[in-house]
Amino acid sequence: MFYKGYYHLFYQYNPQGAVWGNIVWAHSVSKDLINWLALETAISPSKPFDKYGCWSGSATILPGNKPIILYTGIVSPEPESTQVQNYAVPANYSDPFLREWIKPDNNPLVTAHSENSSAFRDPTTAWFDGGHWKMLVGSRRKHRGMAYLYRSRDFMNWAKSPHPLHSKANTGMWECPDFYPVAQESTKGLDTSERGENIKHVLKVSLDETRYEYYTIGTYDRVKDRYVPDNTSVDGWAGLRYDYGNFYASKTFFDPLKNRRILWGWANESDTRDDDVKKGWAGVQLIPRTVLLDPSGRQLIQWPIEELEQLRGARVQMGKQKINEGDHVEVKGITAAQADVDATFSFESLDKAESFDPKWMNLDAQDVCNLMGSTVIGGLGPFGLLTLASEKLEEYTPVFFRIFKTQEKHKVLMCSDAKRYTCLSVFQRLYMPSFAGYVDVDLTDNKISLRSLIDNSVVESFGARGKTCISSRVYPTLAISKNAHLFVFNNGTEPITVDSLDAWSMNPPSKMN
Repeated sequence: MFYKGYYHLFYQYNPQGAVWGNIVWAHSVSKDLINWLALETAISPSKPFDKYGCWSGSATILPGNKPIILYTGIVSPEPESTQVQNYAVPANYSDPFLREWIKPDNNPLVTAHSENSSAFRDPTTAWFDGGHWKMLVGSRRKHRGMAYLYRSRDFMNWAKSPHPLHSKANTGMWECPDFYPVAQESTKGLDTSERGENIKHVLKVSLDETRYEYYTIGTYDRVKDRYVPDNTSVDGWAGLRYDYGNFYASKTFFDPLKNRRILWGWANESDTRDDDVKKGWAGVQLIPRTVLLDPSGRQLIQWPIEELEQLRGARVQMGKQKINEGDHVEVKGITAAQADVDATFSFESLDKAESFDPKWMNLDAQDVCNLMGSTVIGGLGPFGLLTLASEKLEEYTPVFFRIFKTQEKHKVLMCSDAKRYTCLSVFQRLYMPSFAGYVDVDLTDNKISLRSLIDNSVVESFGARGKTCISSRVYPTLAISKNAHLFVFNNGTEPITVDSLDAWSMNPPSKMN
């Protein structure tokens, strides 16, 4: 949230080690979302209503610019792990850092009755509508994902709606639900309580069973308090994702300073528990992204916040560089282990695009990428970037496109493939997926863009100006620090032209003064 000149980030944290457990609400503040100052823990288990854990939740700004936190408290030990919804308020509203939080004794505010009390968590940011505050709590009923709706006139006394805002069969537990409006004819973000014409709503849920998220775009009926996804949004495990890679438990918030909605996502580790203990930390928040509705109305567009550009250092450029089949051209002059790369690729014709095998229609994009990786020669692609590459390409993480043709149109596959990030066989037991998603992009100008943020063990990539995003966690053993390299490559028979490429060395952020 944004409060009195500072952005506040609260996050789940174990102060006792680099493994899950002993969870508290850690707290950091920033002037610019890039340079942060860690403060004292905001919320930790101390009372009967959160004795066994302070789990996730959200912040809401009440009238008079008064922040309040809703969070899930655990009131019984495993295996029951009974979950209730609590609140906390600042001890001193005049402190812009909000260093101290109070958990009043009238907690909990919401308890489970007919709901599954061991699957009842993660209250959303509340919105005000029709004289009531409203918020969601994620849950499940058997295997049906549930977003239960609660209403309150005073934010203290909450009543459950007779029906959920939305639910979906065969999706399992819905964690970290997020529900917010997006403008149809504007590039500005909207406050969570915004209402009016030309507004759609987004419902995002994190799937406990699959450990990825999906979202739909639809219509919120404020009278019936129901959300109905558009018929262009797949409602289920095959639905649209913010990110087709290592990205979970995300939340958005409205930034009143710049009138934008900002998305935070969490990337956990893909190495071993022993590795995490050795390095002393585990899990990262990815770069904040702005979120807008695509002009088509069928999906969202995400882009790294503009403040990230203040970390850019040395810059190199490439233009009108032809890349033939089998070529890999190094981008020199930057710190390839920590870089921001923004490229546009073009091609003469779509004629050499391979036919999309009908047998793949029921496969996930990740499965197709696993079959048709960066080394499999194609027609139009694979082409893109080899990130975190060793000098002789013993290891690398390719981020690339491959364009197929179907009976109706062309189909663009985007991959971020972790299978080759290390040459050491001992790492083969780790999670090294071929993350992938399809890109809904107009190819009439025979161009497509790719931006990748490379940061040692993280590669965040944005295809077609943010239509499809993929984040990977990788752990190279040769391509580290000054021994990391960056290449542009093409393994398709159709030559590719790098129309433009800008790459910057990225400086580390500093501790906020």
